[in-house]
Amino acid sequence: MRKYYITAILAFILAYNLKAQDNYEIQVYGAETVDAGHTMLELHSNYTFDGSKTTVDGVLPTNHVFHETIEITHGWLPWFETGFYLFNTIGNDGRTAYVGSHIRPRVAIPESWKWPVGLSLSVEFGFQKAQYSANTSTLEIRPIIDKKWGGLYLAINPTLDQSFKGPDQNRGLIFSPNVKGSYDVSKVVALGLEYYGSTGPFFHYDPLQEQQHQLFVATDLNFDPNWEFNAGYGRGFTNSTDRSIFKIILGRRF
Repeated sequence: MRKYYITAILAFILAYNLKAQDNYEIQVYGAETVDAGHTMLELHSNYTFDGSKTTVDGVLPTNHVFHETIEITHGWLPWFETGFYLFNTIGNDGRTAYVGSHIRPRVAIPESWKWPVGLSLSVEFGFQKAQYSANTSTLEIRPIIDKKWGGLYLAINPTLDQSFKGPDQNRGLIFSPNVKGSYDVSKVVALGLEYYGSTGPFFHYDPLQEQQHQLFVATDLNFDPNWEFNAGYGRGFTNSTDRSIFKIILGRRF
């Protein structure tokens, strides 16, 4: 049976040779999948206080824009789920619109294997309109590793992005590392930091100011096992990164 799980994970890697939907879904994934037969509905909301202010190569500015993403994830097996995203933006000067959609299957190492860390792999493919993302057809490969030691939690998502249509389509795999660390200060509240980056192609990294680096101070509230709440405020540190963003994720399991 283990050979079957491993074959499925390898198939995800080999089937696809991947830039992410920027600032529509600001989240570091944990390795756990949605339970079989259950569905998770999430609303990802964020507001850019200080972002890009001019249209560049047909892409509209992000300054003073709300991003609203609806994510629906269903668990099919104890180790397999599928997520679907609807990206939307709300802003003045004609920036309110449906932006695009992605689909994301994910497989995980079953808990029954009792590995020392959580491990899963998601593959996210979809499209977005050119006025909101220069790369309009993309694939994301996201390995997910996490571990909890008492009240301390760590998750690492060393993500790879491939564009099939747009300025990055011939650049190869773009490395976009995401990392989260948090600590349970009570049974309900966890506080921590979340890092999001995009450094350019492997071994041919972009100059620093063309890279993206964001750091969020974030909190998770665990008031009910059927609910998910995450909120944070982030700062960008390069010219290519939105400088000031507030985000909220609200989710419900059914």
